[in-house]
Amino acid sequence: MKHKDNTIEPKRKDTSHPESMPVVEVEDLAVSYETKKGDVSAVRGVSFQVRQGETLGIVGESGCGKSTLAYGIVDFLGPNGKIVSGSIKFLGKELVGRSFKEMQSIRGNRISMVYQDPLQALNPSMRLGEQVAELLTCHRHLSKQEAWERSIRMLQRVHMPDPEDVMNRYPHQISGGQQQRVVIAMALINHPALLIMDEPTTALDVTVEAAVLDLIRDLKKDFDTAIIFITHNLGVVARVTDRVCVMYAGELVEQGRVEELFESPAHPYTQGLLRCVPKLGPSRPNRLYPIPGRVPPPQELPEDACIFAPRCDHANKDCHRARPELLEISPAHQARCFYAHTIQQLPLFGDFSGRDDSRQTSWAAGRKMPHLGPDARREELSAKRSATAYVEGTLLKAEHLKVYYQQESTSLLSLFGLGPKRFVKAVDGVSLDVQKGRTFGIVGESGCGKSTLVKGLIGLEKLKDGNARFLGLDISAPVTNRALKLVREMQMVFQNPDSTLNPSYPVGKQIARPIRKFKTVPRKKLRDEVIRILRAVQMDEYYYDRLPRQLSGGEKQRVGIARALASRPDLVICDEPVSALDVSVQAAVLNLLMEIQANFGTTMVFIAHDLSVVRFFCDDVAVMYLGQIVEMGPSEAIYSPPYHPYTEALLSAVPIPNPRARQKPIRLYGTVPSALDPPGGCRFHPRCPRRKKMLPHGGKICETDSPSWQKAGDSHQILCHIPVEKLGKVSLLARQPCSQ
Repeated sequence: MKHKDNTIEPKRKDTSHPESMPVVEVEDLAVSYETKKGDVSAVRGVSFQVRQGETLGIVGESGCGKSTLAYGIVDFLGPNGKIVSGSIKFLGKELVGRSFKEMQSIRGNRISMVYQDPLQALNPSMRLGEQVAELLTCHRHLSKQEAWERSIRMLQRVHMPDPEDVMNRYPHQISGGQQQRVVIAMALINHPALLIMDEPTTALDVTVEAAVLDLIRDLKKDFDTAIIFITHNLGVVARVTDRVCVMYAGELVEQGRVEELFESPAHPYTQGLLRCVPKLGPSRPNRLYPIPGRVPPPQELPEDACIFAPRCDHANKDCHRARPELLEISPAHQARCFYAHTIQQLPLFGDFSGRDDSRQTSWAAGRKMPHLGPDARREELSAKRSATAYVEGTLLKAEHLKVYYQQESTSLLSLFGLGPKRFVKAVDGVSLDVQKGRTFGIVGESGCGKSTLVKGLIGLEKLKDGNARFLGLDISAPVTNRALKLVREMQMVFQNPDSTLNPSYPVGKQIARPIRKFKTVPRKKLRDEVIRILRAVQMDEYYYDRLPRQLSGGEKQRVGIARALASRPDLVICDEPVSALDVSVQAAVLNLLMEIQANFGTTMVFIAHDLSVVRFFCDDVAVMYLGQIVEMGPSEAIYSPPYHPYTEALLSAVPIPNPRARQKPIRLYGTVPSALDPPGGCRFHPRCPRRKKMLPHGGKICETDSPSWQKAGDSHQILCHIPVEKLGKVSLLARQPCSQ
């Protein structure tokens, strides 16, 4: 790295030494944590290399040891963590055994880390400029003035708007995407040789995530830094990595070039992860294939057997007798499986008729389902969905709904009630119809009003204006003023089950409470009804007496779904029910919800920010932006042109789990405007990438006039000034959809 005139000048890749010395070499690494019951092994025998300018992705479910591996490299394991054996060489020098002072000089200087939650890395009481500049004054011993100037230039490098102003702000005064850009700037400002990114985009909206991933790609080209990218999102892995390591229960089970690993996965676990992902494509899949079971705790791993055998569709007696070593599939591709060569040749979506589905039960009768191959199972569910999806009648109808929050003012006039009242227009004139037996999806960025809308419908937020009817009855009143029948027939599944489950009460009692409250069954049949509902969400009778802390994240969400179903409601509202779950658990919960709907004809409202999940699960979709719906229609229509420019940007930003797929990069720059003072005319016009090219006079009409609804087909409507004919010519043709 050379500096000229104190400017930050990126390194250029030296292509003359493709086999240069690795930046980091991990060899047979083992990490353990000391507990009262003895040492618990978290990482075992992991080996890999990362070279200059290369990005290595590390994927796996929660509890697989991904973050522990990263923290082990920088010796940040906490007081009870320790490296038991193995070697970590950084630029040819051993890191294991280094003193705290030596590691402190390396961390943040030669090795930097970007965390999942940027607020955990930012001091809320310090201005952002002081935090960025501190890294230069600490590690480079620059003067405050010089450090401040370089910090501004670094913020410019990460495309931060108005960096001089941002330097004087506090973390809470910028958006989540801007917070992550500041953290990335801090990580790169000392030109580290190794950058470790631990789930850096998980908490971001899809549009912000796409911009951050573009930034990471550009910075990798400019700075030529080695990157370790930890994530559970296979689409992100396909977009930004060169090689991939798949971890399971603390072990490396497969590694290879990203293209080869996605096209020809050789380990059953890698194949299982790929089967779990809902994909955007021309057809709508009827079922996902979750991996049965869950990651075992480290203290319960078998000593002399394949650790994945209990969850593997291909396991036989050999897998329970010995532990496999990494088998070479090709010079750059290895898999830890006895039958890796055979499994690699199998189709990704083959016959699973031999899978143990004993945990899957018939919701209505409580008996075990027959074993079915994937095609037969899809046809069965598809037929049930078709039978229930078009039941005539509107179950829920909302017209011109408004939910406003009054903004507190600190002016002197407001203290005497004389100042002007200002309102946050969280939901501003939304109308929608939810048909019986169908799933209505609501998508949009954070802050667009999705959750506020459903809270207004369910009565948790007071409506300022508009009216809503459910089962033909008025539901404009708060939930405390509603008839018990209405409360019974409309239930909700929340995003975080931990915030809705009482940690002191067993699962069975918490599910029984709404049954008792609504008198769904006689009291003497209460326990039998709870057990029936537990089986309906694929949980056995012994869960009745378990406490929430004894359950996994997916099991807690199943309990939340079971409690919502306990009153046998006509409508279930799901607010981001799978966004915090692992990809396999997400697939199982989505299948569960789909089967409940198929068997009972339950109507659902489903809120999500993942458009591939919405495509898989929803019959109808509404796209929200800044308190208003901008597009609405059947799922098939929403995902094909014509679409609103905002919907187009959302679709373009979805990471595709296919490294060879190409997408048109339609990015939305700038943050969502404040709902306290939304833009005039079309609310999307400040960020719209289409209006200046598709409308006369540079789309001036978008700044002054509110658009009207245009019909784009049967039940498909778009709120936009651009004519539907012109929108229909816009297509994400560069996208290569992955069919399932």
